[in-house]
Amino acid sequence: MWWGSALAIYFLFWFFALFLVLPFSARTSVEAGEALIPGQAESAPHHFPALRIVLRTTALATALFVLFYLNYVNGWVTADMLDYWN
Repeated sequence: MWWGSALAIYFLFWFFALFLVLPFSARTSVEAGEALIPGQAESAPHHFPALRIVLRTTALATALFVLFYLNYVNGWVTADMLDYWN
């Protein structure tokens, strides 16, 4: 696999993992027991731990990419295995 392709696939995994990780770090002001600021939406996060989200996303994306790459090298699951109608 060319390194540019591997990098592009890694970034796809990273953004996929970001959308998986984001909901687990969100706490609203009501859940945190704090008062709402006037004009603040009730669903707005009270505190946004960006570094923690980036680290969790990177760890998950790296694990998923390693599994993908090992499958690519070893051929555990191929497109021919998933073709049920032929």
